[in-house]
Amino acid sequence: MNISAFLSYTLLTAYTPGPNNIVSMTNAGRDGLKRTLPFLLGIITGFIVVMAACAAFSSLLYAFIPTIQPMMLVVGAVYILWLAWTIWRDKPHEGKGGITQANSFISGMLLQFVNVKIILYGITAMSSYVLPHHHDVATIALFALLLSAIGTSGCLCWAVFGAVFEKLFNNYRKAINAIMALLLVYCALSLFL
Repeated sequence: MNISAFLSYTLLTAYTPGPNNIVSMTNAGRDGLKRTLPFLLGIITGFIVVMAACAAFSSLLYAFIPTIQPMMLVVGAVYILWLAWTIWRDKPHEGKGGITQANSFISGMLLQFVNVKIILYGITAMSSYVLPHHHDVATIALFALLLSAIGTSGCLCWAVFGAVFEKLFNNYRKAINAIMALLLVYCALSLFL
């Protein structure tokens, strides 16, 4: 397994804006980090459940339809390239209005089941990086936990340093987006090398 491509993909996906990160930042900015902890614990719990489901889904597809592996690699690469394209053309957002999310454990957990970004993150990471090289249940479960830890670390970071990241992204948006997009292109290409 190409560890550098795996880590580049997972870290870039975890630390780029998405529903978890934006809502975590907004909640912490509005209510403080201490009051946001139940929401973050809900994200962690939901993330683990969704990553386990993604691992099981991807493993079942690999086990019962072995010929799907090349197609899953192509779909994973296309998704990663789409992420690179959207990051490359990202524009500054006007204000933070419109996000009204309860700061509770249940809200954080339920957000994971409708968060397309983490579902695709889990399926792409499992089918493109993990399952071509690892097949035992214990290793796949460890990777699901690792994906959960990496993914939720982004939420925690956005909650703690939300204002700093917002200023950094606004000041250096083009350079940061170009670097992240190029790293994602590298991740997509590495799937076939």
